[in-house]
This record gives sequence, structure tokens and C-alpha cells, in this order.
Amino acid sequence: MVPWRSLPALPMLALTAIWSTATAIEIEGVQALEDTRHHLIASEATGTRYHVLVGLPDGYADSDEAYPTLYILDGGELYPLFASYYRYLNFAEEVPDMILVAISYGTDDFEHGNDRSHDFTAPTTEREHWGGAGDFQDFIADELMPMIETRYRSRHDRRIVFGQSLGGQFVLYTAQTRPNLFWGHIASNPALHRNLDFYLELHGAPDPRAGRSRLFVGSGSDDDARFRRPALRWIEHWSRIDTRPWELRAVTLDGHSHFSAPPAAFRQGLIWLF
Repeated sequence: MVPWRSLPALPMLALTAIWSTATAIEIEGVQALEDTRHHLIASEATGTRYHVLVGLPDGYADSDEAYPTLYILDGGELYPLFASYYRYLNFAEEVPDMILVAISYGTDDFEHGNDRSHDFTAPTTEREHWGGAGDFQDFIADELMPMIETRYRSRHDRRIVFGQSLGGQFVLYTAQTRPNLFWGHIASNPALHRNLDFYLELHGAPDPRAGRSRLFVGSGSDDDARFRRPALRWIEHWSRIDTRPWELRAVTLDGHSHFSAPPAAFRQGLIWLF
């Protein structure tokens, strides 16, 4: 167990309360965000506290259907954007009904608990604090997914993960270490500038019982060169390999920079997956 960095020591009853708390967020006049639930989870795997926002599709309460579930990294930034955009795409029947699960630190400041540069990355000799992706993956697989799939009608065979920049690095990490943890992967402008070599090989075998997962990688044509060049190197490498464990679609997001790309990758990735 990793020592807790973001929380003081908590007794077991308090930890259970954090795990079990679900609060409906009241946001009047913004219908795209109306049916959002908030969970506060203290992870044993990472030692970090996460805000988890869950958006339910229209008609969820009146149905017994189970839904594909999209896990969104950097949820504090991307959930408001994607919840609204998903609603439009769903109205147009471009994407199916889904549950959105956004993982947020509640801050952009690493000194106040934003641990993305640790959680989303494989090790590198250039940054001592990088390399926590394995623990973060354990948090998702062993703590977050069981909670979501117990409390909500979430399809375990249609899990999807979306990540931008370092979040995109984590998407590739989980695709290359546990190829079947998610059915679908969407990596937007993956930032591989400090540890590309790790990503030029597999680090885990697929589950032969699970079928082949799917991986969408979008790289903005106007992304910063330090991100764009390693991403293109990754795409070139894996496009030549026939034995990769996932079906791969890699595209250039024309006209998009590092931070304008996520909506384009979100739409194109989901349309391709489904």
C-alpha cells in the first residue's frame, strides 16, 4: 500500500463513509449537467483522494438497461465539456446512451492534490515523480470499477477510457499492460516525450477469452513538436505490427493544437468505437 499523500490518517468507519457517499449535484438551468452524482473516494492503491462525477443518460431511471461506460481522466476539466458535447452527439444519434464517469482531483495545483503527472505516467529517468500509472490502474480496476458497476447499471464488457496529454499516456499504458481492462481506448495527443521507449513494446498479454479491444489515437496536426513527434513515432511503430492486441485507428486531428484536440478526439473516437 502506498502511504497516503493527500489525506490524513482516517479510521475505517470514515473510510467506509467516503466510499459509500453519493451526492446528487444540484445545478439549475444547465440541463446537460443536471443528473450528475458525486462520489469522494480515498484510494488505498494510490493514497490520493478523488472526486468522481457520474453522469447518467436520459431515461436511466425509467429503464433496466445496462450501459456502456466512459471513464474520463482529468475530469475536473473535461467533464463539463464532454457531458454537454455528449448530449448533443447523443441527440444526433452519433453516439449511444452511455454512463460518464469522470475522475477529478478537484484542483489544478499539485501542491493541493493534483497528482496527474504521477498517476498517468510510466517511469522515466527524467522525472523522479513519474511512474505511478500501475497504482492508478489498480485504483481504477480494483476500487473504482467495482463501485461503479455495483451502484450503477454499467456494462463491464463496454468500458471505455479517455485521456488527453499525460492522460493519453495513461490510456496507452493501460492498453499495453492490461489490454482487456477496457473494451475501448481513446488517447488524445498522448504525451510520450519523456518515456517513449517504454511504449514501443507490450508489457502485458491480452486475455484470450475477452476478445480484441479497440484503441483510437488522435494527434493534433498543430500539437507542440515535443508531443507530436513521439506520438507519430508511436503510431508508425505500432501500425507496422500485425500481432498487436487491439484494433488500432490512428488519425491526425487537422488544425488542432494540444488543448483544442479533446473534443475532436472524443467525437471521432466514440464514433469509430461504436
